[in-house]
Amino acid sequence: MKSFTTAFGLLAGATSVLGHSTFQEMWVDGVDKVSTCARLPLSNNPVTSVTTNDIRCNAGTVPVTPLCTVDAGGNVTVEMHAQPGDRSCANQAIGGNHYGPILVYMSKVANAATDVGAGSWFKVDEFGYDVATNKWGTDLLNDNCGKRSFKVPADLAPGNYLVRAEAIALHTASTAGGAQFYMTCFQINLTGTGTKTPAGVSFPGAYKATDPGILINIYQASNIANYQIPGPALFTG
Repeated sequence: MKSFTTAFGLLAGATSVLGHSTFQEMWVDGVDKVSTCARLPLSNNPVTSVTTNDIRCNAGTVPVTPLCTVDAGGNVTVEMHAQPGDRSCANQAIGGNHYGPILVYMSKVANAATDVGAGSWFKVDEFGYDVATNKWGTDLLNDNCGKRSFKVPADLAPGNYLVRAEAIALHTASTAGGAQFYMTCFQINLTGTGTKTPAGVSFPGAYKATDPGILINIYQASNIANYQIPGPALFTG
């Protein structure tokens, strides 16, 4: 975000219907898995209620058959774009002044090809707002062709997991219900010898519409100097 002027705030309101996007692809240790294990959203529209089951894996999405194999301790990259199949780095991953944090959760499940995401989720990656660089998490997506990479904790127990990649747009979040949630669930089979099964949170339930990182006027610098990323503490293993 480049300024906090009133004019910029008005511009954000004018562009509130632009910039809708979805996480579409996954990379595993540098290998492009495209969208083979993604429960692709039906549209690029956001979820706006934190109390609906849509906050788990997006509206109307259903499990798919394939799973992506990931090694515990390995590197995973999720990739966001505005339009289906458009991976051009010339286009912003999420435009329209859609500033906000990016987060990644995981949930251990019995069968990632059937689970609906009603279990326990723990957070493995996040980026909110950095005062030094004046960058939001969504800015990083735009700077990196829609990509966000994270290391899977090496001591996680093997098995099936859902990976929930999320961007929260806060450009109209100064009123309750104004925040926009963009998430996609990916289905993976994790290999390794770890034993950890972290405690987590439920969706819905993890967020409240009044959380300070969700109900916020981001065009006032004092509000974001110590921005609080929603959800539980990060699990690093």
